[in-house]
Amino acid sequence: MIRSRKGIALLMVLWVITMLTVLVISFSFLTRTQARSTIFFKEGTQKKFLAEAGIERAVMEIYHRQTFRNQTVIVEGNEVMRIDGRQYDGRIGQGRYDLRLLSESGKIDVNKMTDLAGITLKNLLVNTGTPDDQAAVIVDSILDWTDKDDLRRLNGAEDEYYLALPVPYRAKNRPFDAIEELLLVRGMTADILFGTGERKGIVHYLTIYGTSSKVNINAAPKEVLMALPGLNEDTVKRILNQREAAEFRSVQEIQAITGLNFPVLAQYIDMSETDIYTIESVGFQGDSKEGYGIRAIVSVPGTVPRFLYYKTPSEMRR
Repeated sequence: MIRSRKGIALLMVLWVITMLTVLVISFSFLTRTQARSTIFFKEGTQKKFLAEAGIERAVMEIYHRQTFRNQTVIVEGNEVMRIDGRQYDGRIGQGRYDLRLLSESGKIDVNKMTDLAGITLKNLLVNTGTPDDQAAVIVDSILDWTDKDDLRRLNGAEDEYYLALPVPYRAKNRPFDAIEELLLVRGMTADILFGTGERKGIVHYLTIYGTSSKVNINAAPKEVLMALPGLNEDTVKRILNQREAAEFRSVQEIQAITGLNFPVLAQYIDMSETDIYTIESVGFQGDSKEGYGIRAIVSVPGTVPRFLYYKTPSEMRR
């Protein structure tokens, strides 16, 4: 009997020790998890603030550019930030931000697009990996989406196509109100618009805020330049090299580089700059390679900037 009681007591002691061990391990795991969550939240917040700092710097640079962009003599310290999407960076403490500034005038305006300007978009689509026949469908369908009539272009789509979809809707027959609206257009996909790990989305080269069907040659990224009729890779390189030194100021400067192709190119380009810009800013903390990104479109017509669009990349796909 005594041995039996001792055995029971021993089992109870072992059981209590086991339970305490489990509780200690669980508490330790919970503490570590909460600590990690706190660290991740802190780093995420820091990255967000760094990205926002990049946005604020870009707005300041826009005002600086508007003041000094027409200077004929470049004074040290008064250099203006370029608007063709090249990368700039800045450091704050242990963090940094990478930012790009793009004028909407250097993009293809899907609201102002004509059948002629549609050639540039088709070339851009093909150059970024879209099959030729699908690219033709997308371009004609965009033109059908924004025009006021119900006449379908050769490869386009009007109500007849959209009303036959599993979730039917009508062609808008009005300008786009948001760039994501392109996903409603026949042939367009999220991978084409926003990109995948293997290809960059064309959203970086399109706008709904332009003022012309033409593209500003001083602001157009390389990908847009490569899509312009009358330009080849060698000529695009020479244009980019010229822009490294200084932006184009006259038609004669452009003609000197493009030569006999200028009459064709002239139908698609100008040098007009709008007061609307895209800012892409990514904040990084420490040695982390994962950043917090913000994509904003800002209008700066006067002393007070107005944000027309402000989203993170993850929000853009929603």
